[in-house]
Amino acid sequence: MSLGMHYNTSDMQYQATHEVVNQVPLLSGYNAFSQDNVLFDGLRREGADWAETQLAQFGAFVASEEASQWAVEANTYTPVLQTHDRSGHRIDEVTFHPAWHQLMRTSLAEGAHALSWRAAQPASHVVRSVVFYLSSQMEAGHCCPLSMTHAVIPVLHSYPALAQLWEPLLTSTTYDVGLRPAGEKQGILCGMGMTEKQGGSDVRANTTRAIPTGDGQSYLLSGHKWFCSAPMCDIFLVLAQAPKGLTCFLLPRILPDGTRNRFFIQRLKDKLGNRSNASSEVEFEQTWAMRVGEEGRGVRTIIEMVNHTRLDCAIGSAATMRQSLVYAIHHATHRTAFGKLLLHQPLMQNVLADLTLESEAATITALRLAHACDHAQDDPHEASIKRIGTAIAKYWITKRCPVHVAEALECLGGNGYVEEHVMPRLYREAPLNSVWEGAGNVNCLDVLRAMAKEPAIVEVYFAEIARAKGRDARFDRALVALQREFSDLTAIELRARRLVEQMALLLQAALLLQYGYVLVADAFCASRLGGDWGKAFGTLPPATDMMGIIKHALPQIG
Repeated sequence: MSLGMHYNTSDMQYQATHEVVNQVPLLSGYNAFSQDNVLFDGLRREGADWAETQLAQFGAFVASEEASQWAVEANTYTPVLQTHDRSGHRIDEVTFHPAWHQLMRTSLAEGAHALSWRAAQPASHVVRSVVFYLSSQMEAGHCCPLSMTHAVIPVLHSYPALAQLWEPLLTSTTYDVGLRPAGEKQGILCGMGMTEKQGGSDVRANTTRAIPTGDGQSYLLSGHKWFCSAPMCDIFLVLAQAPKGLTCFLLPRILPDGTRNRFFIQRLKDKLGNRSNASSEVEFEQTWAMRVGEEGRGVRTIIEMVNHTRLDCAIGSAATMRQSLVYAIHHATHRTAFGKLLLHQPLMQNVLADLTLESEAATITALRLAHACDHAQDDPHEASIKRIGTAIAKYWITKRCPVHVAEALECLGGNGYVEEHVMPRLYREAPLNSVWEGAGNVNCLDVLRAMAKEPAIVEVYFAEIARAKGRDARFDRALVALQREFSDLTAIELRARRLVEQMALLLQAALLLQYGYVLVADAFCASRLGGDWGKAFGTLPPATDMMGIIKHALPQIG
């Protein structure tokens, strides 16, 4: 049937409706180590060239399509709790997608959990921090058990009998899945259970009870842990109330006789992010554990573990910022809008340059604190920087991460908001490190606590940042202003966030002025210290060399 309309198809031009144009190619050929100038230069500065080949190989793999696919699968097919077997026996096991095991196997082989303690080479903490930074960019969730396993070692070092029993397995680079007696395993992992539903960060409010068995070392624990990280680990450090007060314990999943400990997983947490990793609630009912340290000294015993995991929070957030920055610049390098590449749009350049400042400041700070870990035992200055610097960095870097990732995501527009891209996962992950191991207020108060307990630590902090004095007038003025803040301690707790923020910015500026790229250091001081900055990213002063800063972040562009 004809409707009276006739078309001469020879006069019409057709364009396929699904022809793909102006879309960004996959990020390929990128090396997350060797093309990260702050990371690479930081390693060279430490004299750790012995690790460059390993890190370059790992950096290439971290940015590979294979590793990216593992990350997607591990977060799509999340852990599943099986409390009972088909016959009704209690088993309390968590199953993971094979991609999770691939991620764990890869990072363990690189030493993300143990290189600090295994490598008889200079700067082993710095190198391990770089490995952890790269593992975090591969996939953040699996870094939780890696961090805790790394952090338990210095706790055990104070107790030779426990260290002799557990350290060889904890520092093994073999990923050995499954609950079996320690003597049958080639490597084990450590988790942690501190918080309870009534206390949260106030661990002294814990109600879990520990009753001595009578042998002087072992106890039976009864109680509920509101957050128990990585429940499929082999051992855990936990806190419980012993007769003399809050005490630290080492709790194995498998008892010395090969039977399962009374470690009952009630449920897995349904979390905002970090979905590949299992976080759980667990119940202890006459659960066997070994005391670590003295009764009543639980917080002091476990604090070294907490300090190391807090540093990992800062490292992980710096890694997330770096990863989101790389994707934002990559997108702008290939996407055209309003007649030219986004990268050539002045306002986009301002945003990307501003994001670069934040990322590079975070990374250089994390490396400085890893350096302090390498030298803390022999150098009182480094020990103090490790103590106060970790709390400062944990607060500020993890606090900046969510807003940084949000801005980087916006650089991609709608393409950054769909689940096919990595950005939504990074965005969900970004707030975690600020919450884990004490939220912002807890870490700010920890800075005040350190200063009150060791007044000389304030002098150490100012001595550290004064190394950059005279390099930038804006820095010098900000230094004087911060010293003035310390001259009046009125309402110091009420001002804690303001104070710690300024301490963080001056520390970052000092490090950038001494070791960073000159354009980055100048723009950082102008914006963060000099006041020539707005209230959002992309408000750097017009005189800033935007492209010079961006090219430093991703050298292959241009």
